[in-house]
Amino acid sequence: MWQDMRTRIDDRLGDPIWWNEVLQLAKTVLAAVIAWVVADSLLDLPQPFLAPWAALLVVHATVYRTFSRGAQQVAATFVAVLLATGVGEAFGLTTASIALLLVVALVLGALPWLGIEATTIATTGLVVLTTGFEDDVVLVSRLVDTAIGVAVGLAVNVLVWPPLRRSTAVEAMDRIDDAIGELLVDIAGGLGDGCQDEDVRAWIDRTRDLDGDLDRAWGLVRQAQESARMNPRRSARSLRDPQEWHGLLRRMEQAVAEARSLARTLGGQSAHRETWGPQFADAWIEMLADAGRAASAADPEAMDDVRRRLTTLSDDLRATERSAEWPVYGALIINLRNIVDAMSQVAAANPLGGNRLPLRLPSRAVRAE
Repeated sequence: MWQDMRTRIDDRLGDPIWWNEVLQLAKTVLAAVIAWVVADSLLDLPQPFLAPWAALLVVHATVYRTFSRGAQQVAATFVAVLLATGVGEAFGLTTASIALLLVVALVLGALPWLGIEATTIATTGLVVLTTGFEDDVVLVSRLVDTAIGVAVGLAVNVLVWPPLRRSTAVEAMDRIDDAIGELLVDIAGGLGDGCQDEDVRAWIDRTRDLDGDLDRAWGLVRQAQESARMNPRRSARSLRDPQEWHGLLRRMEQAVAEARSLARTLGGQSAHRETWGPQFADAWIEMLADAGRAASAADPEAMDDVRRRLTTLSDDLRATERSAEWPVYGALIINLRNIVDAMSQVAAANPLGGNRLPLRLPSRAVRAE
């Protein structure tokens, strides 16, 4: 039990995706605290709560998004203050005026540039209307509070290790090629043991899970590309147009689609291996397992070896007498060939630079010393 827990902790400590999330959380808290100290202790503003609130909203996963959302945040706050002042002066603080303010705020939020700040306009306007719209000093202080929060959020996100989502995207892609390899090995093992219909369904479900992982990886690659915009770090240049990553993700998408097709072909056969000739069954299942291990190990030479063996198998089968299973043989050979072709490029591109962090719990021997 302790060993399992230790393994999970070590995996988490070495996971760059998790550390990116921890760093982002710490920077968000730091920005909010600094904004509060500046607004409350240094400037002694009457209601400084908007400063940390704005800082929380403006610290995002990329520097570019922090700048763009910061500009939107400032604009939304100005709109909210002006709207609350106008509604308050015209109708006072009543239920009808609150309803009117919320309706107008949400309508303004439908504008393309302010759409994502609709809630900010509504909530800020509601706070201004209910806590004092007649005092010009309070209104100005709210704008100053927000400006402080936005400025501090920008400064913290740019100056304190500006986020560059390279490791996060690389780790996500590495996990996918490992999972593809594990799936191929499991299919080969299942065929060797005599698979059942539920095994085939489980394999197909795993390909659907991989589709979801690929969607998330695409999102992380786009985020990594965005993180390079307006980022002062020198290593950001290579991420501004990551065409290599796009190609690798497309190849993994093809491999997953071929694995699903392969599983469906197996599911269409009631007897599976029992109906195949030994010349095909033993060789093809062995190559399927070898391709899976090569994908997980990112071994392009092993992939090339599987491709050569697959070509030899195909030539040998063409030289023998045709059987009723030839359509199945052909489909499975094509599926595996396409998987090998796609994953060979992925294996050749490794390592992508997403090595795990060398962080582990100390061993018992070290603790004893």
